[in-house]
Amino acid sequence: MKVTITTNGVTATHDVEPRLLLVHYIRDVLGLTGTHIGCDTTSCGACTILLNGQAVKSCTVLAVQADGGTIQTVEGLARDGQLHPLQEAFWEEHGLQCGFCTPGMLMTALQLLERYPDPTEDQIRHGLEGNLCRCTGYQHIVNAIMSAARKMAGQPARAAAGGGR
Repeated sequence: MKVTITTNGVTATHDVEPRLLLVHYIRDVLGLTGTHIGCDTTSCGACTILLNGQAVKSCTVLAVQADGGTIQTVEGLARDGQLHPLQEAFWEEHGLQCGFCTPGMLMTALQLLERYPDPTEDQIRHGLEGNLCRCTGYQHIVNAIMSAARKMAGQPARAAAGGGR
């Protein structure tokens, strides 16, 4: 079955098996390996991408369901060699940890910040409930998202920090 999907601004048509999961399409057909396969059960969120602007777990979506749509993966965040403010904030606030969950966290956070440009810590923690970090915890990730929100609003990242380290 042919699918036409715009991924990170590039439109391509591919012949795929109807049962091919979107995560496998992204990784195996497109060669974009930033999207991770964690649990295969939608529990961990490592495979989270944006499909038509909505965060979805690509391990439970068929590639044919994305036909005609637009997806954004973690590879689509940086522009012209410049990290997205979310990527910068994860780097600066040590939100990366081992990095396995990071692509899914970033994509979830991107949608969260579109919904809540000035999120509270509770909104961030609630928004991340579908993404698991198995390293140590979420405080640095929450700090990074709050920092990114300030960056995206044009405020100095550190000046508006309210603690929480």
